[in-house]
Amino acid sequence: MGKFEIKKDKSGQFRFNLKANNSQVILSSEAYTTKAACDNGIASVRANSQDDARYERNTAKDGSPYFNLKATNGQVIGTSEMYSSSFSMENGIASVKSNAPEASIEDNS
Repeated sequence: MGKFEIKKDKSGQFRFNLKANNSQVILSSEAYTTKAACDNGIASVRANSQDDARYERNTAKDGSPYFNLKATNGQVIGTSEMYSSSFSMENGIASVKSNAPEASIEDNS
């Protein structure tokens, strides 16, 4: 089972990473000003992760595929790493779908 790791960045804002069983980061959040907002972001990932329409598939300037997970209001709640292929990106999406609903939360803030 995967896990959400919450941390505080150098500017004092909260961020989370969703990690797969192998400890690889599969989704990273934006910065939140409060821990409560960060917790809400995790809840939003859980709620939206099963809906394929919430995944925005993109291509970086260097040609690398990546994805954003969006909430119902269109706001980005998580961004993936850059992948070497579209196939790898789709595997990343599948990993978020399988890990997010039951992932534990580790608060390192």
